[in-house]
Amino acid sequence: MDEELEANVPDFKPLTAEEARKLRERHPPVSPWRIVAGQAAVGVVVALAAWLVTGQARMGWSAAWGAWAVVFPAAVFARGITRRNVALRPGAVAAGFLGWEFVKIGLTVLLLAVSPRLVPDLSWLALIAGMVLAMKAYWIALLARPGSRTTDELRSKGAEG
Repeated sequence: MDEELEANVPDFKPLTAEEARKLRERHPPVSPWRIVAGQAAVGVVVALAAWLVTGQARMGWSAAWGAWAVVFPAAVFARGITRRNVALRPGAVAAGFLGWEFVKIGLTVLLLAVSPRLVPDLSWLALIAGMVLAMKAYWIALLARPGSRTTDELRSKGAEG
């Protein structure tokens, strides 16, 4: 069975330096700070929308706190993974990434745990809406990055129409 699978897999060929450079140009990395900024912007919009739609300041503050419970831990995570890492061993990098991910989750849980004490007349529904929409901003940043197929297609359609 394994021999059948291996027979269908083409031979692996490593990229040349030029091919790797072109691949990096076509698919540039997305800065984690850009994602955090996008999440913060979405959080502000959601908080203002919640306040304006309901006419209740508590809904805006609850949505803002939900977004903050995503943005602040994400910013700490981004700082942790982007700081100069002396040990560039893959295992150390992976362990650092995992460690900062646990810090991010812990901060999120802590912020949610203290929310009833810090946000007057908290609306859990608005808080969750703020969290979910701020988290979804991550996907918008990935789709809107330069070099992505979606962005290039939209630009070309805009130029034609």
